[in-house]
Amino acid sequence: MSMALTFLGIESSCDDTAAAVVREDGTILASVVAGQTELHADFGGVVPEIAARAHAEKLDICVEQALAEAGVALTDLDGIAVTAGPGLIGGVLAGVMLAKGLSAGTGLPLVGVNHLAGHALTPRLTDGVEYPYLMLLVSGGHCQFLSVKGPEDFTRLGGTIDDAPGEAFDKVAKLLGLPQPGGPFVEAAASRGNPKRFALPRPLLDRPGCDMSFSGLKTAVLRQRDQLTEAQGGLHEQDRDDICAGFQAAVADVLAEKTRRALAASPAPTLAVAGGVAANQTLRTALQAVAAEAGAAFVAPPLRLCTDNAAMIAWAGIEAYQSGHRDGMDMVARPRWPLDQKSAPMLGAGKRGAKA
Repeated sequence: MSMALTFLGIESSCDDTAAAVVREDGTILASVVAGQTELHADFGGVVPEIAARAHAEKLDICVEQALAEAGVALTDLDGIAVTAGPGLIGGVLAGVMLAKGLSAGTGLPLVGVNHLAGHALTPRLTDGVEYPYLMLLVSGGHCQFLSVKGPEDFTRLGGTIDDAPGEAFDKVAKLLGLPQPGGPFVEAAASRGNPKRFALPRPLLDRPGCDMSFSGLKTAVLRQRDQLTEAQGGLHEQDRDDICAGFQAAVADVLAEKTRRALAASPAPTLAVAGGVAANQTLRTALQAVAAEAGAAFVAPPLRLCTDNAAMIAWAGIEAYQSGHRDGMDMVARPRWPLDQKSAPMLGAGKRGAKA
């Protein structure tokens, strides 16, 4: 056993295959991410079957590379943390099975991690943020406000009732003929556009609470595109840039106001933001201003740790392990797994459990 806990993290919930080695003092010894953008480029989005096969091919390679970069062997580790959900089930299952095999072969403890907890705890890895804090989690398929009180203690204050911002960015990019994943391309186009040219809606700002909706905003973009196309026989590049700027400004306004309400409902010394959409600089700036208004510190992880990665999974595993969490060979891969187990589901539930 090492003096400081050292964990291997494995992440395969969507379209990034990742492995990392992290110490309990927050040192990231290695973080390897193998993306799949090219594999899905021709399909306008992530194809679950293609993603699952790619994970199966790359997971062991990523683990070997992470261990080599960290300069450690499996015998130097103190545990293995793996994303056990939520996510595309084929990818999650590939990671879980690899982690089980490594645990069985080495005798190392196994910890199944909620992918969303990985994002939510990232500010503790990068900035040592103390509990409790308010987290705005804005990943590709999720958006919610969480009061974070412990490694497995989350209270949801609100979230999206339909599309998450990441989904909306991707769908808007597709509507406007931009590449996938759409977030960076919409942000780049928006930087050249006029956010005030089109009057796009700010959904749910007329209702109390912290819940959000972005489906109607996406539909408004579609209608604006169609109106311009019909009126002038096509969509000019400046039209596209202006629509992107207006869309991004609308998302920023909604997130800022809902964050303001979340801080009022659950005051916290720190506002943290994490998830892939947190890489958007316009959104970060808006949220930073809200935190300053409330007298709260603002923390956003480095861009490389906003998108899916295994360092956050290793860290979440370390925190869960220190609080007594252990998993056995009966651990299952879960396509759905809400962080807040007590609140009613926001997006409904079925045989596979609550979506969020």
